[in-house]
Amino acid sequence: MKVTEHILVPKHEIVPKEEVEEILKKFNIKLQQLPKIFEDDPVIKEIGAKEGDVIRIIRKSPTAGEFVAYRLVIKRII
Repeated sequence: MKVTEHILVPKHEIVPKEEVEEILKKFNIKLQQLPKIFEDDPVIKEIGAKEGDVIRIIRKSPTAGEFVAYRLVIKRII
């Protein structure tokens, strides 16, 4: 079974580069201010995201219906 098919894993998708600027403007932030997610995360590996990509995570919410979060993919430094 793929990680993304598990019932507890919310939908993850790579944000197209042209949308990233719009998101940063909307929240009035810089790229490095986004919360981070490591490129060796199982879901990130499965969807093929690379360092520098922005990920949209869509979670189901009992109060809001859907909650959207964004993460910047980074390398894990050991």
